[in-house]
Amino acid sequence: MLERFNQEIKRRIRVVRIFPNEQACLRLISTLCIEQNEEWLTGKRYLKMDELYERENHILRMESEKAVIGMV
Repeated sequence: MLERFNQEIKRRIRVVRIFPNEQACLRLISTLCIEQNEEWLTGKRYLKMDELYERENHILRMESEKAVIGMV
């Protein structure tokens, strides 16, 4: 993972080509480090299970309400 991150830094630096000063380069690398850190902490999720569970619970509540209304 670290090697891939280093490649990404190199790629971004090649795109910019010339930095006006050292702080500009440091700002770019710092931003990339922060983004990567957030990605490593949260991970990539293709499906948020919380939303699925909430929807299932909502459907179950609706069905139980319909069953109670049908019994009355």
